[in-house]
Amino acid sequence: MTANRVPDQVLDRLHENLRAAGIQPDPADIQGIIAKGFLSRLLDFEKLVAALPSDATPDYLNSWAPGPATSQQPAADAPDPASPIGAVAAQLRARQVSPQELTEQALAQIAAHDPALNAFQLVLAEQARAAARRAAHELAAGHDRGPLHGIPIAIKDLLAMRGTRTTAGSRIFAERVTDFDAAAVERLEAAGAVIIGKTRLSEFAYSPGSNNAHYGPTHNPWEAAHDTGGSSSGSGAAVAAGLVFAALGTDTGGSIRIPASLCGIVGFKPTFGRISLYGVTPLAWSLDHLGPMTRSVADAALLLSALAGPDPRDTRTRLGSEFALPNLKAGVHGLRIGVLGNDGSGGALGTPAAIAAWQSGLAALAAAGAELIPVDAPQLEALRLVNGAILGLEASAFHEPMLRTRLNDYGEFMRQRVVAGYAYGPRAFLQAQQARAALRRECNALFERIDLLSTPTQPGTAPTLGNIGSTVFTGPFNALGWPAISMPVGLDAGLPLGLQLAGRPWDDATVLRAAYALESALPVPTPN
Repeated sequence: MTANRVPDQVLDRLHENLRAAGIQPDPADIQGIIAKGFLSRLLDFEKLVAALPSDATPDYLNSWAPGPATSQQPAADAPDPASPIGAVAAQLRARQVSPQELTEQALAQIAAHDPALNAFQLVLAEQARAAARRAAHELAAGHDRGPLHGIPIAIKDLLAMRGTRTTAGSRIFAERVTDFDAAAVERLEAAGAVIIGKTRLSEFAYSPGSNNAHYGPTHNPWEAAHDTGGSSSGSGAAVAAGLVFAALGTDTGGSIRIPASLCGIVGFKPTFGRISLYGVTPLAWSLDHLGPMTRSVADAALLLSALAGPDPRDTRTRLGSEFALPNLKAGVHGLRIGVLGNDGSGGALGTPAAIAAWQSGLAALAAAGAELIPVDAPQLEALRLVNGAILGLEASAFHEPMLRTRLNDYGEFMRQRVVAGYAYGPRAFLQAQQARAALRRECNALFERIDLLSTPTQPGTAPTLGNIGSTVFTGPFNALGWPAISMPVGLDAGLPLGLQLAGRPWDDATVLRAAYALESALPVPTPN
């Protein structure tokens, strides 16, 4: 099915489901859905699930408890003093700099550069100053909350923070003020971090670009005419531009890793259930992840150790999901890294420059002692279909009440994309879960031969503004819920390129250890 030719039965089902839900889109939106290709993979999905036995066990019965697959990693004694956060944490304790100075520097950087970047939805200057004063008082009194104490950090504007607006990048929630904190905000504040502000995103996080009809795009710090990717666009730009030491993003189909790749930073999506999503506006409940975006792997591990752990308010988290800071310097000698060959799409994995940069990263890992193993993973193509189906179905379920009453308050891209979810059949969600379970078994078997799988993060560099990134290599690992990281590995015409490493469920430490070895060989570049 091509982007501009949709079978009548699909359109009939779309109209029927919308009528049943009490949603009445304009005919122009139906044409927009077709023109934008939002239904282009639906028949491919239906062909995939038609081959499944009707008695196949669906994936939502799969246990997510951490188990034997988690490799045992030696613990680190302390944060890496060479990382940006580790270095400034040492300076804070030596009283070479104060939390107030760091906060004022961050606020000044935001004031100077954000008008051009458009990375921040909300700057919390007075709250940040109060948090910095509190951090300084506590550190002076010997109450040390850990390496994040006094460090300016930003959060994506999907996360609730008491007394502040959480717009989710939308007009519908533009004035929504919460009287509670997201679990991740609670944990950052318990660690003493200074939350400097909330970052921009695509509307309701439903785009791999920064396109937002209400608040505008976020410009790439490397080249202002190019996009940052999405949906954690503001977080990616803020970290890459040096406005903050780290930021939180969410990832449903690649929304941490896409902007990380396009902005030349580290973006880590941990195992599903590792970090609580309580207080985070959902996009798709069984695909959403929350994770760190940083300038170094050590800082990503540091953030993860502060954020991870079970939360009774979010049943997706699991007992045993805490994360101890691993010894990232343990090396990769003997680690088996699968090098993607056939991904099931039948096409090239990326531009020549993207492939060359990916291969240079792999060569660096091999030089550090890893074993590179060529592997075909055609399951990735099927996982793309499954991820897209579950995402469309879960997103439309969350938005249905608002689609009935506030349809025209959505921007065009978001409105048409979420309405397209009504084109799926009545058994599609169950069938997607059955396919997900079968694909998980196949990927488990694949990972008996390898410890990690590597792909390019993106097929190329950042597109120009008005265009969006790609989920082809990122989305499959949301469907699986497995940990994956994007690492910068080079530049093409002055724009960053990324390498992705994905690991077994709950084996986040091995992903980070390999990423650290790569970073040691190919340091993270910075924009001019």
